[in-house]
Amino acid sequence: MVEQDYYELLGVARGADDGAIKAAYRKLAKEHHPDRKNGCKESEAHFKAINEAYDVLKDPNKRAAYDRFGKAAFQNGGGDPFGEAGFNGFSDIFSTIFGDFMDQRGQQQNAARGADLRYDIQLTLEEAFNGVDKEITVDALARCEACEGRGCTRTDNCAATCGTCRGMGKVRAQQGFFVVERGCPTCRGSGEVISDPCSNCEGEGRALNRRHLSVKIPAGVDEGTRIRIAGEGEAGVRGASSGDLYMFVHMKPHPIYAREGTNLIADCPVTFTTAALGGSITLPGIDGDKVELKIPSGIQSGEQLRHRGAGMTVLNGRGRGDVVARILVETPTRLSKEQKKLLEEFRETETGEECPAAKGFFSRVRDMFGG
Repeated sequence: MVEQDYYELLGVARGADDGAIKAAYRKLAKEHHPDRKNGCKESEAHFKAINEAYDVLKDPNKRAAYDRFGKAAFQNGGGDPFGEAGFNGFSDIFSTIFGDFMDQRGQQQNAARGADLRYDIQLTLEEAFNGVDKEITVDALARCEACEGRGCTRTDNCAATCGTCRGMGKVRAQQGFFVVERGCPTCRGSGEVISDPCSNCEGEGRALNRRHLSVKIPAGVDEGTRIRIAGEGEAGVRGASSGDLYMFVHMKPHPIYAREGTNLIADCPVTFTTAALGGSITLPGIDGDKVELKIPSGIQSGEQLRHRGAGMTVLNGRGRGDVVARILVETPTRLSKEQKKLLEEFRETETGEECPAAKGFFSRVRDMFGG
């Protein structure tokens, strides 16, 4: 059985406005009313079909769904899915939860807004410490220069309300118990269609373009820091607001320092004689100055020396972190005969008191073996 088109039933064009649809319905309803046809079954069925068509086409949401999906939009096992418990019910729920976001104007603006962009940038530790101005290149949709963002080459208003979504920017359809909302395929979510579209941007008012931006990166940024640059994302459709550019910071490895928050950690190997007798080490400061650290005699591997205020800048704050030298005592592996002889002489003089940790450990071992 072939179902008759709702527009054909009412005798109106698909682009007819609300007034034309209402006038056509009144004329046909009066002509085919059962009371005037003495109970004719055929006229009664036709009258019912006319009412069904008008019920859909008078409602902007129902009409948009019908234009997109036909009668399949209303087939969910019988009944009208767009009644109080169906479409309108979901619409009321969405409006209650999301407020103005779900109104017609909000839908158009959000659909036409340009997309946000992501840019990953690598910095040296010195650049992160001082802050830096970076020149970056972004390939993205930008305002069309040919039509100045209007979407058409004419200077007058060449935008008309989209007939598919009735200016909503989205179409809805019932699928089982759920109402599915999709961006309008005709106007691409803008709610408008362009006559005489610009050949450069095909009516969108934006085209792919390469931009060069100067970005100021503040001092103290770290791995994963996100910097938002408002309005530097993709351009919106036909003058709608642009998206934002999000820059994500990544740190290049440093030859000396590892970073932990605002502190700079340096693993510093020292000879066992320096560890035993004491000494000093000099590290290159991140600000260009030297960092002098005194090594006390008897320092153990793994102990830390701290130079306060010589670390990284505090992001959006004052002060600096510390430089921390993590001491790693290195056992010599290449000894000359003379050095070995000296060490043998030293070993002969050991009493065990020189290394109390080793003495305590082996004392416990002997106790476990019964002395």
